[in-house]
Amino acid sequence: MDPTQRFSSRVENYARYRPGYPPEILDLLRQQCGLNSQQVIADIGSGTGILTELFLKNGNTVMGVEPNREMREAAERLLKQYPKFHSITGTAEATTLNEQSVDMIVAGQAFHWFKRQPARKEFVRILKPGGWVALIWNDRKTTSSPFLEAYERLLHTYSTDYAAVDHKQIDQQVIRSFFAPNEFRQHGFQNQQLLGWEGLQGRLMSSSYAPEAGHAKHEPMLKELRSIFDKYQMDDRVAFEYDTLIYYGQLG
Repeated sequence: MDPTQRFSSRVENYARYRPGYPPEILDLLRQQCGLNSQQVIADIGSGTGILTELFLKNGNTVMGVEPNREMREAAERLLKQYPKFHSITGTAEATTLNEQSVDMIVAGQAFHWFKRQPARKEFVRILKPGGWVALIWNDRKTTSSPFLEAYERLLHTYSTDYAAVDHKQIDQQVIRSFFAPNEFRQHGFQNQQLLGWEGLQGRLMSSSYAPEAGHAKHEPMLKELRSIFDKYQMDDRVAFEYDTLIYYGQLG
């Protein structure tokens, strides 16, 4: 499937049930990259605007570059109260933004979908001299609790192509080659979601590899998910735990 179309039918669940990003990210970028509220940010693969909103709340002008129409329209609806939000039809490899027009590029849960070398060339083109790139993931922990271990087993059992598209394939070597010849830095924050049964279903179905209604694995998957929830819930909630990982540097 075209990566830019994988989430077309999952927009509502994505917007409602994907985790936000810790505001400490802004503190890190202020200290390490000179982020200030006057800078123009390009959020590449901005989706429904979860990361975009973090920078809008900081006062930044944000260019949300998103190829998927349904995701883009959701962001336009959800972020309409922010006059500094600009919704852009484009891709990481062809943003349509002007040359040397942005101070910082960010990408949340998106870099693993990019064609890396064309994207890098495009990033160099649109960044102002001395600009920064920050690649960010909410990395779901898979072994920190019995619930998360069971959830990971469910994905391997029922998903369509989880192993092929999991962002964990992006390792240090991939990041290093993207920023080369410059060095990059990295940092991590703790993040958590507490979800009830409805939220757990929505969180699962926000993933592009979860079989949808009509697929032979859909109903068995939800039955198993309910069993997992019933076994591990506390006060009708289960906890998704994340390492929010940020890799940042300049592209030389």
